[in-house]
Amino acid sequence: MGRTFAIGDIHGDLDGLERVVGKFPALAASDTIVFVGDYLDRGPKSAQVIEFVRKLEKAGPAKVVALRGNHEDAWLRVVDVGWPEFVTPPGNGCLAAMRSFTGGLVPSAEAPPKPDEQGYMLTGSFFPEDVVEWMRSLPFWYEDEHAIYVHAGLPRGERGFLHPSKAPTPSALLWLRDEDFFRNYRGKMVVFGHTATAYLPPELSTYTPEDPMDVWAGPCCVGLDTGAGKGGFLTAIQLPTMRVYESR
Repeated sequence: MGRTFAIGDIHGDLDGLERVVGKFPALAASDTIVFVGDYLDRGPKSAQVIEFVRKLEKAGPAKVVALRGNHEDAWLRVVDVGWPEFVTPPGNGCLAAMRSFTGGLVPSAEAPPKPDEQGYMLTGSFFPEDVVEWMRSLPFWYEDEHAIYVHAGLPRGERGFLHPSKAPTPSALLWLRDEDFFRNYRGKMVVFGHTATAYLPPELSTYTPEDPMDVWAGPCCVGLDTGAGKGGFLTAIQLPTMRVYESR
């Protein structure tokens, strides 16, 4: 049985990504690395994170699965039809992502774009075409013998939580933030990101529950968003052993 190394939301934190991957043991062709999405925005090196992941996909020997996150999904909507409500709020970190591609100073958290940057922000036209096509190619979920991997979680149907293949809209797997899932899902392990672990029910976590910023390990699901790119750190988990790797 091969090992799977699941990596949480990166959000432009290239340094954290390099540290975490650098802590992995020597990888084999039977191993898999799964990224749960959100490679860009907020942190200073979105473009460089995407470049790292794409190179890793080709480097081997391990299989690499890069899932789509809600931030990639949002930028594709910006490119296709526009979405100023996503681009404009400083907290989404879109200006930092743009400057990682175009150059310029890393902005502060509340910095507005310059007048000549506004159009690029609103259209996503700063993205190279190959990066846009890469984002379009990202799958919404992955499953192996160890777990199901999604960005945000599983929606509930009439008879319980749905397998991701049965989700009424694939985007639900990227955007939902439902305490019902965190508390009540039972089934094959689900590994997810999206919701920062500090906001997950601490009393349900069996992994350092005294540290709400750490990995969240609930009864049947594991949360990996420990705040990389937004003041926290990056986390990965190795399955089936549940060994944790951190950038801090």
